[in-house]
Amino acid sequence: MNEFNSQEVGWLASAKRTLDLERAGMAALATAFETELGEAFAKAIALLVAAKGRVIVSGMGKSGHVGRKIAATLASTGTPASFVHPAEASHGDLGMITTSDVVIMLSNSGESAELKDMLNYCSRFSVPMIAITANPASTLARSADIALQLPSAPEACPNGLAPTTSTLLQLALGDCLAMALLEDKGFTAGNFRSFHPGGKLGAQIKHAHDIMHAFAELPLATIGSVIGAALPVMTEKRFGCLGIVDETGRLVGIVTDGDLRRNTGPELANRKVETLMTRNPTVINRDVLAGEIIELINTKRITAVFVVDDEGKPEGLIHIHDLLAIGVT
Repeated sequence: MNEFNSQEVGWLASAKRTLDLERAGMAALATAFETELGEAFAKAIALLVAAKGRVIVSGMGKSGHVGRKIAATLASTGTPASFVHPAEASHGDLGMITTSDVVIMLSNSGESAELKDMLNYCSRFSVPMIAITANPASTLARSADIALQLPSAPEACPNGLAPTTSTLLQLALGDCLAMALLEDKGFTAGNFRSFHPGGKLGAQIKHAHDIMHAFAELPLATIGSVIGAALPVMTEKRFGCLGIVDETGRLVGIVTDGDLRRNTGPELANRKVETLMTRNPTVINRDVLAGEIIELINTKRITAVFVVDDEGKPEGLIHIHDLLAIGVT
């Protein structure tokens, strides 16, 4: 185990205190759901589900940064959402908010002066508002249609000033809203992919049928074939494996280059494929996600997997290199 000097020990102790305080805050938030917060949360979800327009998220300072993340999470999970900065709202951006929208306003104290114009606008035009605040007696909480009260929890900052625990709780509550809405809409991985076509995440939510080699590319041989006749097919296709099908076309086994190495000998070319093959090989269907395929390959310690149809007939093959090429790791 590493030995730390006194300064490093102090740094590690600080990190542990931060985590302990923030963990306690999260525990308090979970407990709050069993009381008034749970009731208010259910009302907030009902209001958001019924909304005809978008969700407008707003907040000042650190609450604003959290608000941007909440808006982004909502938008990426099927709930149209935008962030409107309260200071910019006072200079024309109030026009981005319509009576069909629902506003989510974040402020730990609920008394940020920059929120005033936005609160007045929502009140004047009857725009529904959900407040996320730790102060139920604040101007924000009293102005809102629904107030989601965060539990009282000390900031991790030793001076009690830098928003730390409070912003963590805001973010967690925002995630709760987004996930409840996602589940209510029946938002699927396919829907998610529409909003995340790029990057590693986009790659992970591709389906097997998007990336598999198919038809003429498949290395296949029939039961009863001898290795000498089947080996050229395996070599030509260059996947390091050979699928073995029965007389009906169903995949019944697989021969890998490892099987060939382990059985090298003068009689190998004349042996029938079924004497070497692994029976009932691991297979997937065409709708399995790429992220699941890489996990399966890693768990089974294999390099390729066949894609079969409902009758067990091979219709594709995915090699680990195919997954790495699109960024799935």
